[in-house]
Formats: sequence, structure tokens, C-alpha cells
Amino acid sequence: MKYKLFYTGKAKKDLFSLGQDLTGQILDKIDFYIEKDEPLRYSKKLKNSKLGTYRFRIGDYRAIFDVDAKGNITILIILRIKHRKEVYL
Repeated sequence: MKYKLFYTGKAKKDLFSLGQDLTGQILDKIDFYIEKDEPLRYSKKLKNSKLGTYRFRIGDYRAIFDVDAKGNITILIILRIKHRKEVYL
């Protein structure tokens, strides 16, 4: 099943602040995750729900995301994409 992605304005800004090569790698990895039958299997649930509910690990970067309001994972809302040293602050 193909899931829909939605990037918040902050996530888009995070991506644009990275180099073109790194942005491509991150987007390719997110596409890889959502092509799987169970993308949450590749994620980790976060303890601090202020940031988001889940995160994907992409090298030294983290893509913080939520699922839609009904708890379904048909739509992944990418909230932030930051270096691991910065994302949890």
C-alpha cells in the first residue's frame, strides 16, 4: 500500500537548509520506508510527544512524524528533519 506524505512548512525549511545531495538521500530513504507494508516497523515511538509521535532514522538525521488524526497510517505527516544532535532539543 502506498502511503501519502505531507511535509509541514518547518520540515520543508529543514530540507532546504541541507545540501542538495543530503536532501536527496533523506527523501529517498523516506520513500523507501513508506513503500513498505508496515512503515511503522522501521520507526521508533518517541517518549516526548511534543515533538511528534514517531521518528525515522536516516543516518545522522531524524525525520519526526505523526500519523493522521484517526491513528491510521495512511498519511504520514513529516514534522521536522534535523541532525540527531539538534532534533530532540
